Amino acid sequence: MKRGTYRRIHSHPILGPLPDHQECSILVDSKPIRAREGEPILATLLAHGIYVTRQTEIQEQPRGLFCGIGLCTDCMLTVDGVPNVRSCITPVREGMVIVTETGESHERQER
Repeated sequence: MKRGTYRRIHSHPILGPLPDHQECSILVDSKPIRAREGEPILATLLAHGIYVTRQTEIQEQPRGLFCGIGLCTDCMLTVDGVPNVRSCITPVREGMVIVTETGESHERQER
């Protein structure tokens, strides 16, 4: 099995088999990974064993999946240069450049 496929649900007990999707390539912290176009960024990261999306500013605590519906800020990433993107509700597309966030907010880093 290809890396990133064994952590995916291929057949859901209620929804049935996972439909086929076009595969694409994205960069995560400068590393290329394969993704299913249209799935949430966080689903791709989890399928590849990437659980930490950012670290808190003061205590540098790791954060990742928490609510999964876009209400919290734990899964925020920088996507194509745009900071604070909620990865649990943002769909993957070909060529995305994703950077995990560490500590300070983007505005504070620019000062």
